[in-house]
Amino acid sequence: MNPSVNKVLIIGGGFSGMSAAIELRKYGIEVDLVEIDPNWRAEGAGISIGGATLRAFKTLGILDEYLKIGSAHTGLDVHAPHGLHLMHIPTPLIGDPDIPSSGAIMRPALAKILAEKTKASGTNVRLGITFTEMNQGIDGVEVTFTDGTISTYDLVIGADGLYSQVRKTQFPEAAEPKYVGQGVWRAVLPRLPEVNNTMMWVGQNLKAGLNPMSKDQMYMFVTQDNAPGTWIKGEEALVKLQDIMQAFPAPLLQQVRSMLDADSFINYRPLENLLVPAPWYKNRVVMIGDTVHATTPHLASGACIGIEDAVVLAEELANKSSLEQALETFQSRRWERCRMVVENSGRLAQIEIEGGDKQEHMAIMRDSMKALAQPI
Repeated sequence: MNPSVNKVLIIGGGFSGMSAAIELRKYGIEVDLVEIDPNWRAEGAGISIGGATLRAFKTLGILDEYLKIGSAHTGLDVHAPHGLHLMHIPTPLIGDPDIPSSGAIMRPALAKILAEKTKASGTNVRLGITFTEMNQGIDGVEVTFTDGTISTYDLVIGADGLYSQVRKTQFPEAAEPKYVGQGVWRAVLPRLPEVNNTMMWVGQNLKAGLNPMSKDQMYMFVTQDNAPGTWIKGEEALVKLQDIMQAFPAPLLQQVRSMLDADSFINYRPLENLLVPAPWYKNRVVMIGDTVHATTPHLASGACIGIEDAVVLAEELANKSSLEQALETFQSRRWERCRMVVENSGRLAQIEIEGGDKQEHMAIMRDSMKALAQPI
């Protein structure tokens, strides 16, 4: 094996960036990772995990750690607002008996697992800094950092998320993220014994769900139409979410509503998406994850496709002697899968906003889950 690169810079220490570092180090490639947050924090409540994501976790070598503190389950149960069970959608098995078909975990807990794996891989992690300048040459990219240091790399990977500075400076023609017309509420609660799978209640213009995250915890999510620029925080968030939950008379959700309090880690954020047209690379700079294909959470696959990007990119860099060929093959392997997730998730949001065809909604979810179970 003769990798096409020897030294790589990763800009961004989120899930995609950490996964790229872990995989590149397996092939003996030198990796620097810079993360602008000096505390390397991951904010948020729970994150839903599909079988394809768990398959990627096994590749990364973190599946056992995930299963110790996260949750694994086997499907999605859909209900009417009053509680009538409408449908069970089994999450497809990946084909490996060691890999569950779905699950969930606290986002900061997953970030900690990945951070520990990244540090153990031998990646040179530098916190509290980012780049100020990149100059691409024939043989490398000279990068100037905010601490005044300068280094040269064979490849720079932009994994700095939805509001990426790599995308803005190196790919100025790329579009900006677009608000889809919905926001999502999340809250963390003690797990109820009835919550063994992902559960969803679908109303006319509202959708609520519960997902087990561990033996003791679950998280609730509610999607709601809102005007652009809406942000809801603090005590107002608790009152507002309790009010919204009145639209779901189902006894279990009303029990959950009564459990909400100031300690429920309630947060609300508007949902945006982005799909940058191919190619996602320019000479010796390539972008992965939310930087190029940010999606709404309707298919629980945003983290999945970003982590898969990292796995595929590392494979191609390790197995191709030409950097150009490695990046071309990476692009061809990733485009259609990522497009499907972003566009299908966006269509699900549109159906919910319009109060559209519930059968189409379920069909898109079922077909997308089957597609995601396919090899990458």
